[in-house]
Amino acid sequence: MMYAVVDIGSNTMRLVIYKVEGGRPRALLNKKEMAELASFIKDGMMVAEGINRACYILDSFNLLARELGVTDMHVFATASLRNISNSQAAVTEIEDRTGLSISLLSGAQEAEYDFVGAARTVDLQTGLLVDIGGGSTELVFYKDMEIQHAVSLPIGSLSMYTKFVSRLFPTKKERKAIENCVEDMLDRYEVSNLGDCPSVCGVGGTIRAVDKLNSYFYNLSANNRFVTSENLRAMVKRLENREDKKFIPLDTLEILLKVVPERVRTIMPGMIVLNTIVKHFKVQNIYVSRAGVREGFLYRQILSKKEEEKVNG
Repeated sequence: MMYAVVDIGSNTMRLVIYKVEGGRPRALLNKKEMAELASFIKDGMMVAEGINRACYILDSFNLLARELGVTDMHVFATASLRNISNSQAAVTEIEDRTGLSISLLSGAQEAEYDFVGAARTVDLQTGLLVDIGGGSTELVFYKDMEIQHAVSLPIGSLSMYTKFVSRLFPTKKERKAIENCVEDMLDRYEVSNLGDCPSVCGVGGTIRAVDKLNSYFYNLSANNRFVTSENLRAMVKRLENREDKKFIPLDTLEILLKVVPERVRTIMPGMIVLNTIVKHFKVQNIYVSRAGVREGFLYRQILSKKEEEKVNG
């Protein structure tokens, strides 16, 4: 059986077509569009241009899936449509215009699905899972393969860029502002005193991009999945824009365009968010998982319900 899953994020929208055999999914197609929906939020509301952008991409995804013979499409949205004042109106309009039903995940659901998806591919015994999206950051504290505490912080790579960064890359002063915002959120959501977490499982596009940069800068194999806290800290300092410079160095820009071209604007704010979390919880190593919220959604919302239907006849 094949299923199409669409993830409407604040920075990207992604279509993944899975083939499921024996209860195990395998991704046959993975297509990403840089929607940057968070940039279409004005005064807390998603404006018409953002809704048009979401509809256009969803229509193209739906057409592609049908051309490939996949008619079972499931769409979910996270902070992109969750953290806006006109959330329900925006979802309803997109559904009416595209003919697709959208599951709007709560922050708790997104964190849970991150964990469920990653747990299928990584031995998550005890530690912290981090997912930095465009508009939110999920933190899941787990012990003995069980979630102990999960929270969704309303900060992300794109929202931090929009709020604090005046040019392409943040300066030291702007980096400090982002770090202070992250620390404030850790306090506000009452996770700042949950203890040290030497090991982190990282999921999502921002952390996968960090992994690519890590492999590039330190001449590691493309199959490497570990990023040390020292490497992360060094990369943040290396890519930081100097206060006295109007433009970032050309070689820095060329590296980003070569390694993570679609995240030139958002990679540094995302790395600063990650580095602040790493410092706060005294993290030593980050393991980068290739599975996350989409796979968790597939297991929880699609495959488990199919099993229930079989059992109930």
